[in-house]
Amino acid sequence: MLLAKIYVTLKPGVLDPQGEAVMGGLKAMGYEGVTAVRVGKYLEVQLDLDDRQEAGRQVEEMCRRLLANPVIEQYRYTLEEPAGTGGKA
Repeated sequence: MLLAKIYVTLKPGVLDPQGEAVMGGLKAMGYEGVTAVRVGKYLEVQLDLDDRQEAGRQVEEMCRRLLANPVIEQYRYTLEEPAGTGGKA
């Protein structure tokens, strides 16, 4: 078993109205030191695979085909052993 932790964010230069709204809210709450906020997605996908190379291939394909919009988003991921597996992948 492997756990893919996937981070999807807007590419630099892509406008982020949701991030702007969050930043406005934080400033309204008194957090004047906030200068920028970018909003993204975090996903965890558990894979019934032991082969890290195959897991990485599948996660890359998932990101390209569904999880990220390659026109405006970028992604990165890590592959880890799920908690509670006793060190066995």
